Amino acid sequence: MSFIQFAPPLAQSETGLEKKKRALKVVKFLKNKFPDAKIALKYANPIQLLVAVILSAQCTDKKVNEVTANIFKKYKTAKNFAGLTQGQLEKMIHSCGFYRNKAKNILAACKIIQSKFNGRLPQTMKEILTLPGVARKTANVVLGNAYGVVEGIAVDTHMIRLNQKLGFSGQTDPVKIERDLMGLIPKKEWFNYTYRIINYGRNVCPARHKKCECEIYKIR
Repeated sequence: MSFIQFAPPLAQSETGLEKKKRALKVVKFLKNKFPDAKIALKYANPIQLLVAVILSAQCTDKKVNEVTANIFKKYKTAKNFAGLTQGQLEKMIHSCGFYRNKAKNILAACKIIQSKFNGRLPQTMKEILTLPGVARKTANVVLGNAYGVVEGIAVDTHMIRLNQKLGFSGQTDPVKIERDLMGLIPKKEWFNYTYRIINYGRNVCPARHKKCECEIYKIR
C-alpha cells in the first residue's frame, strides 16, 4: 500500500543542506512536543519484545498489549515459546490478525534463538536479521529498545506517511526511506525520532486528515 503524498512546495526546490537544516528544526519541534515519547508495546524482556513487535504488524499496539497480557505471564523465554505447537500459538494470537504466519515466524525465530544463540536475543543487526519475521523495521525497534543498540531508524506506516508529507523522502520502500532519513537526521536522534513521529501521526495528524494544515509542515 502506498502512502505517497505531495511534498511541500519548498521541499521540491530545497538544496540538500536546506533540507537537512529543516530536518533539524523538525527534530527540535518534535522533541519539545513529545519529550517522553516511547514504544507503546508492553514487555518484560527482549524475547517478549520481539514477539510483541512481530505481532504488531498490521495490528494496533493496543490490541497486541491485550493479547500478550496473559501470554507473557506464562511465556517469558525463547525456550518457552519454542516449546509451543503452531496450533497452540495460533489460538493465543488469533485476534492479532495474520496469526498463522506470525505464529510460524515466532516459533521459528525462538527455536533459532534457543539453538544458535543460547536462548539470548542477538544484539547486532546482522544476526537479528537472520531470524524469521525480522526485517529492518522490527530489528531497529527491538535492538533499540532491548539493548540501546541504534543502527538505523525504524520506519512504520506513520513514518512513511509523515516523512513523505514533510518531503524528507519520495520513496515508498521503507528501507529506502530509512536511508534517506539517516542522511538527514542526526544519529543521536534516530531512536527517538521514530516514536515522536508516531505520536504526532496518532495524536495530531492521523491518516484521515487528507488536507491538513498541521504546524509541522509549516516549519521552515
